[in-house]
Amino acid sequence: MDCRIKSGNDEKAMSTAISPLAPTDIPDMPAIAGVRLATAAAGIRYKGRTDVLLALLDKGTTVAGVFTRSKCPSAPVEWCRALLNSRSARALVVNSGNANAFTGKTGRQSTKLTADIAAKAAGCKATDIYLASTGVIGEPLDATKFNGVLETLARDAAPDRWMDAARAIMTTDTFPKVATARVKLGRATITINGIAKGAGMIAPDMATMLSFVFTDAPISAAALQSLLKSGVEDTFNAVTIDSDTSTSDTLLAFATGAASAHGAPKISRASDPRLKAFAKAFHGVLADLAEQVARDGEGARKLVEVIVEGATSKQSARRIAKSIANSPLVKTAIAGEDANWGRVVMAVGKAGEPADRDKLSIAFNGIRVATRGARDASYDEAEVSAAMKSPTIQIKVALGLGKGRDRVLTCDLTKEYVAINGDYRS
Repeated sequence: MDCRIKSGNDEKAMSTAISPLAPTDIPDMPAIAGVRLATAAAGIRYKGRTDVLLALLDKGTTVAGVFTRSKCPSAPVEWCRALLNSRSARALVVNSGNANAFTGKTGRQSTKLTADIAAKAAGCKATDIYLASTGVIGEPLDATKFNGVLETLARDAAPDRWMDAARAIMTTDTFPKVATARVKLGRATITINGIAKGAGMIAPDMATMLSFVFTDAPISAAALQSLLKSGVEDTFNAVTIDSDTSTSDTLLAFATGAASAHGAPKISRASDPRLKAFAKAFHGVLADLAEQVARDGEGARKLVEVIVEGATSKQSARRIAKSIANSPLVKTAIAGEDANWGRVVMAVGKAGEPADRDKLSIAFNGIRVATRGARDASYDEAEVSAAMKSPTIQIKVALGLGKGRDRVLTCDLTKEYVAINGDYRS
């Protein structure tokens, strides 16, 4: 599969081969009662590929969302935030190629026009429409391109088009990201499906790049919001590709409630003990999607897991893990298959968190390379070099100060990342 990104009207195109870290097993995505999907090519930016997704949701669907904490959010992020208090949704419209961010009054007008067009197509109010956009920042989005397109999509929407939906929201992604789970809730078997996109400008802050999760469980908006807010912390918020938080980060969850007809109890509180298995499965879908984002980092050839233990707190461990995961020097060393623990020491030291050089231990893929402030006495260059050739690399840092532990996923930093981002817009 190729993902081609046009540079304005330039005929030059960049082709990105599928990531070598892409999952080999793609799940069958079952239908979810109350959700219908359709995609089309609206010509937002790309030529010859789909770039708009419409998800139609049955009446009574509840919604929850978390969004970027960027102080320069996109117009669709502001639109969705304003709607969340209504706690219901009838449709979702997502476009790729244009983020509709840093577009001022024009951007706000575009979101309103998009919602109006979608509402007419879906037979609901504009305030029942949720929106998300991804792509180039600073370019006006011509929402008139949705005229006619959304009406056709509403007519053709079907419950089995999950892979099409995941492809339609891609930008520099090299593969569609999907995840699914099934779990019992009362007498009913509940389905949870998720899709996501993200490959660059990835350092989420209270949300993800773009991700959408759907279920037929009868869960109140308040309970769904609580699950989403807690679930994102150790999944999407524990992933970084390049330390850059997007203007457009959006994670929305929709619950149609259709399973109540099959014996699923209505859940109003996230603390309801009947929700325990569902919450675990919901978290698993988020974690699966988050790892796929890390696997598809722009130009990535290595999936990197950074584990920090023995910190004074979990928060401290997270900050140190992110310092390591975001370091260009650490990430380029991984790309070069060099177990350069000196760069890890540097990243620990600059994090601003409690650390003691003489208690520090570092291991790559289970091989301890440094301990107690010096190179490990049993260090074997050949052994470590062989381990660094693996497509998955684990960096484990033991601080020896307390019980705080955390984990962050990232990837290596290669020449391809520079090539992709040096020619993304101009």
